[in-house]
Amino acid sequence: MRNKLLFFENKEEQLNISKRIIVSGDNLINAQPKIDNQTNQTVVTFTFDRVGSKKFGRATTDSVGKKMAIILDNQIISAPVINEPILGGNGQISGNFTFQSATDLSLLLRSGALPAPLNIIEERTVGPDLGQDSIDAGILALIIGFFLVILFMLFKYKVFGLIANVALIFNLFLLVGILTLFEATLTLPGIAGIILTVGMAVDANVLIFERIKEESKIEKNNILAFDSGYNRSKTAVIDANVTTLISAIILFFLGSGPVKGFSVTLGVGIFTTLFSVYFIARLLTSLYVTRNKHKESLI
Repeated sequence: MRNKLLFFENKEEQLNISKRIIVSGDNLINAQPKIDNQTNQTVVTFTFDRVGSKKFGRATTDSVGKKMAIILDNQIISAPVINEPILGGNGQISGNFTFQSATDLSLLLRSGALPAPLNIIEERTVGPDLGQDSIDAGILALIIGFFLVILFMLFKYKVFGLIANVALIFNLFLLVGILTLFEATLTLPGIAGIILTVGMAVDANVLIFERIKEESKIEKNNILAFDSGYNRSKTAVIDANVTTLISAIILFFLGSGPVKGFSVTLGVGIFTTLFSVYFIARLLTSLYVTRNKHKESLI
């Protein structure tokens, strides 16, 4: 029987072993760290299936006093000495183990018993400079878009636009806070999700303000026009956000990698947008309308 020389994991020791495989990881049922009740030492217990038990029993009977190499990925992870025949399929590996080292060895043994095919779902290579440039460009686009939106809302809706901008800033802080809480990584698709959230928040406010403007032409009571504008625009705003949320959920379950990041950011952004529009913006606008209930034109 031909032999071959293999290294241990530490790359410092070598062992000349036989190429004959006694049992493979397919025959291993379980391996666990354990404290031996007799010696009070940490050991690794293992269990073979019926076929592995027979093979291992024959091999250990013929090899008492010899070393048995445990090999994973062409490296020796352990080489215990066979002290006695192991006939029942259950055995233990003893040595100068700490509980952590015994746990590590158990994991390595079990990993050899688990079929783990590698399926490449996506592969891409992005240099660190290019990746950082993309992130910087995305953040710059977000800042420019954000300030353009603020200027537009101020020019178009005056005080109502100012209130919408305050709610929008709160929306962004809330969104970033939630993403930070879940330790999300800022990526280019994530930035795109934030930009889309800004657009959706502005769209919701525009729908509401335009409805209030129409109602104020019909209803002379500013408070009633304000309430009517919010109530009658609610269906359109919620429908738009719900359909977008459905799209985000589909992208999350069917997409992969960056697409999932985009869908998560978008989904969280929908909830923060609805909260900022119907709680923050409505509270501030209601205070303004109450103080200016006799004003001829709200917007």
